[in-house]
Amino acid sequence: MTDVLIRGSESSRADGPETFTLQRRVTDVRATDEPREPGGTDDGRSGTAIITRTKPKTKRPSLYRVLLLNDDYTPQEFVVHVVEKFFNKSQEVAFQIMMHVHHNGVGECGIFTYEVAETKVTQVMDFARKHQHPLQCVMEKK
Repeated sequence: MTDVLIRGSESSRADGPETFTLQRRVTDVRATDEPREPGGTDDGRSGTAIITRTKPKTKRPSLYRVLLLNDDYTPQEFVVHVVEKFFNKSQEVAFQIMMHVHHNGVGECGIFTYEVAETKVTQVMDFARKHQHPLQCVMEKK
């Protein structure tokens, strides 16, 4: 007769990855008159095996700010249109961002992951060039 006892425990430490420990104990119980196999390695003791599986802790992606830079040639209406179109802002919020860029020289349009920020910068720059405006859009790590 073989009894199998499986115990699982999950622990999480704040400074390390989560680990899951699985412990299995197998006990071989035989009647005293039951013969043992010759040459077998079973000595009648119970065996314990510990299997540790490490679950990797995922890291949040870095975030990037997408910024518009002021220039003396791009019309304010065009900047408002760009902020509405590419950053999904309302007309009022787009106007506030445009005025911030106008008065401070730079204004934040949004915060995104690297790939999204890079795409937005490229779209804005291409759109501005297509409409013959020198509007500059850049990204910086937050």
